[in-house]
Amino acid sequence: MNQEFRFCPVCGADLDIQLIHTEKRLACTLDKRHYIHYDNPKPVVAAIVEYEGEILLARNARWPAGWFALITGFLERGETPEEGIIREVKEEIGLDARVQDLVGVYPFLMRNELIIAYHVIATGEIVLEDEIAEVKKVAKNKLVPWPYATGDAVRDWLRKIGIHDNIDKTIQFDK
Repeated sequence: MNQEFRFCPVCGADLDIQLIHTEKRLACTLDKRHYIHYDNPKPVVAAIVEYEGEILLARNARWPAGWFALITGFLERGETPEEGIIREVKEEIGLDARVQDLVGVYPFLMRNELIIAYHVIATGEIVLEDEIAEVKKVAKNKLVPWPYATGDAVRDWLRKIGIHDNIDKTIQFDK
């Protein structure tokens, strides 16, 4: 349960955990009709970026060396998921993207996110934004999925394009 909210934004009363429609939720202690915090999943867009015939993976500047993933970002108010992923590709790696197709929608429960994954074709010159430390190109037949979130999208996309050998080689992480 998200405890970052402590006060009702309508009346300023404390929030506490209450049973609302069979679920425990933070709600106004004065009148639960004032405010209920539903803590719904955040929509995130992700791109399998095809660039010059290969797939680009990015390493976030906060991640350890060797950790790479898809380009991702939060969907902004007023934009469609397709507009969001085109914006994210441009912001993070400086490329112009064209959506090829929707790969799928994936829950990422540990971060309370819902990932909307696309395959995009990108053109232009790679220019990294501060958030991205580096990118690497991976041949489609060398791309190996990881066991959760955007890795599920990679697995499904590889299957869709007929590359089945890599699916059984899913990268495993030490727990």
